[in-house]
Amino acid sequence: MDYKETLNLPKSRFPMRANLPQNEPLQVAKWERGKTYFQILESNAGKGKKKYILHDGPPYANGNIHIGHALNKILKDIIVKSKSMMGFYAPYVPGWDCHGLPIELQVEKSIGRAKKSSLSKPEVRRLCREYAEKYISIQREEFKRLGVLGDWEKPYRTIDPAYEAQEIRELGKFISSGSLYRQKKPVYWCASCVTALAEAEVEYEEHTSPSIYVKFPVKATGDRQQATASVSRLPPSASFVIWTTTPWTLPA
Repeated sequence: MDYKETLNLPKSRFPMRANLPQNEPLQVAKWERGKTYFQILESNAGKGKKKYILHDGPPYANGNIHIGHALNKILKDIIVKSKSMMGFYAPYVPGWDCHGLPIELQVEKSIGRAKKSSLSKPEVRRLCREYAEKYISIQREEFKRLGVLGDWEKPYRTIDPAYEAQEIRELGKFISSGSLYRQKKPVYWCASCVTALAEAEVEYEEHTSPSIYVKFPVKATGDRQQATASVSRLPPSASFVIWTTTPWTLPA
């Protein structure tokens, strides 16, 4: 006997399972059709409304997103949405960093170092631009799947000429104010990449060094009466303790 059939259970068309892999794309498409992001902005726009601007540090357009991207974007999305729910005018403009080694190294990996060396600099830049634009499109769709709302069709990109021109204008302001100067400074250098490295990119090899503690007995030397008086107040066995990773220098 099936006891389930004897129970007066509620009947509903609401599915027992979320089926998120199938339903999430439908929800994202619904938000896009309804322009949900822009409706939220419009509802919080107007005089007297406080603004909340989150300046998004952009990801590199050099591959698919990973768990770090997901954590970063979801946390930012929570902040922006919560501010919107509190009545703030909180636009979110995503962006992409398209400059630097990460993209160039991916291009080099795909075509080979020998072929890259045979190309002119404009040709290498063209390949890097194509690679960046490809992964901007891929990452955009992946971020949308995370449920992140924003102006995805008008992002800021560091490869856009208007963005580059504005960077030059801002640099000009630094120069005009005397805040920029040139001097010599030692930097970390990558021989294979032929470029300077950030300190965070430098990896140190784990190395165990010999170290010892050594005690030096305190002795009163010289003619300084005050020093001699101070030493006389110490126990006869008093010593200074030193620690060194270069014990071979002690005889000197």
